[in-house]
Amino acid sequence: MRRVTLRCAARLVFAALWLLVEVCRAESGAPSLAERVIWAVNAGGDAHTDVHGIHFKKDPLEGRVGKASDYGVRLPILRSSPEDQILYQTERYNEDTFGYEVPIREEGDYILVMKYAEVYFAQSQQKVFDVRLNGHVVVKDLDIFDRVGHSTAHDEIVPFSIKRGKLSVHGEVSTFNGKLTVEFVKGYYDNPKICALYVMKGKLEDVPKLQPHPGLEKREEEEEEEEEGEGTEGEKKSASTSPKNPVRSGPRTPNPYATDNSSLMFPILVAFGVFIPTLFCLCRL
Repeated sequence: MRRVTLRCAARLVFAALWLLVEVCRAESGAPSLAERVIWAVNAGGDAHTDVHGIHFKKDPLEGRVGKASDYGVRLPILRSSPEDQILYQTERYNEDTFGYEVPIREEGDYILVMKYAEVYFAQSQQKVFDVRLNGHVVVKDLDIFDRVGHSTAHDEIVPFSIKRGKLSVHGEVSTFNGKLTVEFVKGYYDNPKICALYVMKGKLEDVPKLQPHPGLEKREEEEEEEEEGEGTEGEKKSASTSPKNPVRSGPRTPNPYATDNSSLMFPILVAFGVFIPTLFCLCRL
């Protein structure tokens, strides 16, 4: 409980520092967060401007690829501010792989932020898919419910850079032709989807964080404790299963062949074998 409280306090401090940095940037004339966002779309929904000033355009794939869904509007989305829940309540999905193209003209460090919430399935292994960036798999086997549960906001954040005509992401490099292709790859479990996404210039620390989720914090805390406990129990178990003085199951059993008298029976058997044929011959005479 104490560790959870400390973690929440740390996040609040981080949020306050982030606001302070934004104020300093505004006073110094540096571009704000909204000004550094070069492309943003509210998938499956209408245009929306969030609390950070980021303007999400209406979905350009409307009527062209996949299907739009607003099934989530009937549900409150945890970890998201009330003003921005619409970004997690609407979505676009497709029965096959689909994606968006983002034009990027300048080189530099960028961040791709993808917003998700599972508003339909109530257990894991129901919707699992990959995400590719210009052919590079940047998110593998994404199971939203398994990550955060039902009707809970979840952001996938992927840093990448473009320098000298090359795209670098997750340690892989490829030629960049001016367009960033974000693909949601069809897997074995249901259809791929996306709720909202944007691309911005900057570093990981520049991305706004979601609100803390007590249930998620508790689960992460329990997982950490389980990992620590498994290590301790494993050491105890190995110590208990290898005692210094092994206990025997009982007294030693005498060897049944230690007093073998078969050598005494051999002459008797030979004599008996000779006597029977001899007696048979005498009877015939």
